[in-house]
Amino acid sequence: MKSYRKELWFNIPTRRAFVNITHEVDRCVKESGIKEGLVLVNAMHITASVFINDDEPGLHRDFDEWLEKLAPHEPVSQYRHNVGEDNADAHLKRQIMGREVVVAITGGNLDLGPWEQIFYGEFDGRRPKRVLVKIIGE
Repeated sequence: MKSYRKELWFNIPTRRAFVNITHEVDRCVKESGIKEGLVLVNAMHITASVFINDDEPGLHRDFDEWLEKLAPHEPVSQYRHNVGEDNADAHLKRQIMGREVVVAITGGNLDLGPWEQIFYGEFDGRRPKRVLVKIIGE
């Protein structure tokens, strides 16, 4: 069995954003040379997320509004975590959206459903963060 590891780096200029990283993950699969296996894609920061869903701008706005209703950023004083910080809401949003995804590799390609895309979700941006891509297989 072979393995491959790569870090993707992001520096999102806004507090929150959703970035389609499907092409970057697919490029990793091609670089790995693995034809049959699994790829793990996970956010290496506790205020960011990796998830799979549709690449539709209206849906992304819905996610942002829904998450902000569930875990509003302000007032920051509502969170015990925010003693000297202001990102408790980002931790909660990450918990909801998830840390990682695992996708099958079949015939050297990501084996995604018809509308599925891989996204990086940022909930406390404005600094460099990374996503781990780990591929195992043959």
